[in-house]
Amino acid sequence: MRTFETVYGAEQALDWLCLAPHPDDAEIGAGGTLIRLARAGRAVGVLELSRGERGTQGTPEERAAECEAAAAILGLAWRGQLGLPDGELRDTPEGAHALAGVLRALRPRVLVVPHHRDRHPDHFGTYHLARRALHLAALRKADLDGEPHRVSRVLLYQGNGDITANVLVDVGDVLPEWEAAIRAHASQFAGGHVSETVTPEVVERRRARMTYWGTLARVRSAEAFESEEPLLVAPEEW
Repeated sequence: MRTFETVYGAEQALDWLCLAPHPDDAEIGAGGTLIRLARAGRAVGVLELSRGERGTQGTPEERAAECEAAAAILGLAWRGQLGLPDGELRDTPEGAHALAGVLRALRPRVLVVPHHRDRHPDHFGTYHLARRALHLAALRKADLDGEPHRVSRVLLYQGNGDITANVLVDVGDVLPEWEAAIRAHASQFAGGHVSETVTPEVVERRRARMTYWGTLARVRSAEAFESEEPLLVAPEEW
């Protein structure tokens, strides 16, 4: 039984899937990387776990429309909604089964998840929920539709807290598109819009982080991720 809905694109096997506790989290935390992947021909998707219905600004309907607009800017192949309760994202059997069903349906090679070191309970709740779902999706005897699926790699993206980054992605060439994707979530800014001449605070703060990580990688701007497992690389591809 399907427990999720498609809001943009077509359901398909994905190369990368990014989990977002709320609308706009994926853009803020990993948007530049998602744009680069899409431009390279990868099938990239985003799954919102909640509709952000308890947020101070914007209605669920407004935020769903903004997700569609941002998806086009990012170049996503697919965007979906799991419909779990905003403000209550945590490791539960029901939520894990629902998310595991998505993993079996979309079969991503790489899963991008919010880092557990974060002040927002929905962000670290999503991390722990994802961990259980990853395990369930791979179990042949799990009470789930579809064939078992094991994700090859999990990366954690930075939210509000600090992380120990061991994967950096150069996003200097896609900053205008990245900012446009964030601006698409207009309901989250004062008055429901932001002037073309005014940079939202969230963009300024994230740009500062990108500059810091970029300095370490000797590029202009970089997004940071953490892999909890060693990464196997092919040196001849360097």
